[in-house]
Amino acid sequence: MPTEQTQESYFQDKIDREVRIEPTDWMPDNYRKALIRQISQHAHSEIVGMLPEANWITRAPNLKRKAALLAKVQDEAGHGLYLYAACETLGITRDELYEQLHSGKAKYSSIFNYPTLTWADIGAIGWLVDGAAIMNQVPLCRASYGPYSRAMVRICKEESFHQRQGFDIMLTLCRGTEAQRGMAQDALNRWWWPSLMMFGPRDDDSPHSAQSMKWKIKRNSNDELRQRFVDITTEQAQFLGISIPDPELALDPETGHYRYGAINWEEFKAIIAGQGPCNRQRLEARKTAWADGAWVREAALAHSQKRAAGTSAGAPLADPSGVARSGPTGATSAETNLSNPQPAPYVK
Repeated sequence: MPTEQTQESYFQDKIDREVRIEPTDWMPDNYRKALIRQISQHAHSEIVGMLPEANWITRAPNLKRKAALLAKVQDEAGHGLYLYAACETLGITRDELYEQLHSGKAKYSSIFNYPTLTWADIGAIGWLVDGAAIMNQVPLCRASYGPYSRAMVRICKEESFHQRQGFDIMLTLCRGTEAQRGMAQDALNRWWWPSLMMFGPRDDDSPHSAQSMKWKIKRNSNDELRQRFVDITTEQAQFLGISIPDPELALDPETGHYRYGAINWEEFKAIIAGQGPCNRQRLEARKTAWADGAWVREAALAHSQKRAAGTSAGAPLADPSGVARSGPTGATSAETNLSNPQPAPYVK
């Protein structure tokens, strides 16, 4: 029987050879824990991230913007579900994941604890927040864990739509009236620094980055991704005609990168610790939704159990065509349809 050291050596060799790790493969406990921490945090961020934008669905300026925002919020819900499903393959239940979020044990992205004060904030979130998300997430399409990397392929395609939607909102505002340009600039002023914090702490202060990169869960360091984001977004802001709120921002001719000012890491730590402007509001909204939806989960479970019990006893199934079919007991089609309704979607 191979020793644990031999298994770890073989495991790392697969990682180095770019062979995906699948749920049935052997993996170190710490690898499993690192994945659960990262994927669950990602899933929670997608779900909580719906809240600041859903606040503006009924106040969008026109039908086009309303439809696009509805589609985006729906996408974010789907992203969360993909990621929860990927996380479940690691041996943790959906209920455990939700409990960790509601208790504050599990974290989500600090960016979603800031309020959306104007319609321009929806544009800034799409442009900056989703732009930062794409920068973070495209490398995850090559993450070493198969279910995670495959989920990220579709997520990144949809996030690119979100980023373009946000940039289009900002471009429309910047080409509008003086008041609209002022809204766009104000939104950039408030969302710029929180967007830089999205990449996580500096590499020297990030306790998980080195190991995650060795395991190829992550492919790039926090500071590397943050620098790439600054370089790209600064030139986009110049195209829009609005200014990055950083007096120290300047192009370094030697490196070709933009130098930027110091990030307020104390603010970042405070928000992660639950002291941000909307931390309490966001968690309360999630816990309320969970409590209000209990009857749906219970009804779906009871329906599924009744369905399974009826099928195992040899009861007839309803014909989707609507043609009457009697079962072994000679039940009428009406009785059959009532006692054997169509199965509900799987709900954890």
